[in-house]
Amino acid sequence: MENFPATRLRRNRQHAWLREMVAEHHLSASDLIWPVFVQEGTNNRHPIDSMPGVYRLSIDLLCEEVSKAVALSIPAIALFPVVNPLLKTENAEEALNPNNLLCRAIKAIKALGKPIGIICDVALDPYTVHGQDGLMRYGQIVNDETVEVLCKQALVMAKAGCDIVAPSDMMDGRIGAIRRSLDEEGFHHVAILSYAAKYASAFYGPFREAVGSATNLGNADKRTYQMNPANSDEAIREVAMDIAEGADMIMVKPGMPYLDIIRRVKDKFHVPVFAYQVSGEYAMLKAAEKNGWLDGDRVMIESLISFKRAGASCILTYAAMQVAEILKYGA
Repeated sequence: MENFPATRLRRNRQHAWLREMVAEHHLSASDLIWPVFVQEGTNNRHPIDSMPGVYRLSIDLLCEEVSKAVALSIPAIALFPVVNPLLKTENAEEALNPNNLLCRAIKAIKALGKPIGIICDVALDPYTVHGQDGLMRYGQIVNDETVEVLCKQALVMAKAGCDIVAPSDMMDGRIGAIRRSLDEEGFHHVAILSYAAKYASAFYGPFREAVGSATNLGNADKRTYQMNPANSDEAIREVAMDIAEGADMIMVKPGMPYLDIIRRVKDKFHVPVFAYQVSGEYAMLKAAEKNGWLDGDRVMIESLISFKRAGASCILTYAAMQVAEILKYGA
């Protein structure tokens, strides 16, 4: 019995410093992308009830928060505009306005001269009266006509100073079309983060409240273009198509319910894979924390580590600032 057992895995767990030394995955601030909501006005900060700790911010306050994010070593933000309902139309014309809210926010952040990247969604849902990501004709979301508008929208963002355009619309062929449009206008340096595996998920509810598209969408859904949650092989086909069309990075959305997709994509394609801890995931953890059921800081860190373990290169999370502070200063 004196040699039993020869291998004791607990030996590597007995000290905090040793556990850190042998850890297979690490989470750092450089892994985090902070999604933020920008609204009109000055000195405007509106809390989002279903997302505790998340606010709609006017551009001036957003710039202040961006400076804080830089100090915490967060490498990029993802901008989402809260568009005035009076500017929403059937054909999403405001998306192509070079002086729209999003473009003004991009320019203001760039004017700060801070080392932080700006990612912008290419999709029409913030700008349409029906809340869909594409143009609607005779009750159907049309693909090719939508792609033409998305190309123009991506160019507007690029001209404003956006570093990464992120088509989240799930229209077929849009990555190649956007890449050609950007290159033809000299924006070879603007990267494309493709929402290649974006599922028709019930976890998006709080986000739609945040950007004000929930009322527009009503009881409709996006199942004719977003992916069926039952499908895994189809995600691989979507990713393969988008990489072939010129995507620089791939998104899997939502995150935690689709860890298997992150792993499959990473193993097969060996490309940067981003994961989005979406609003519903964030809201669940925050609700449990508020009720005293879970240790909020610990479960948030643990959830993000799961994305890294699955193969994610970066994670979009509304908790980016919270987590970056924990990583820098401790819980």
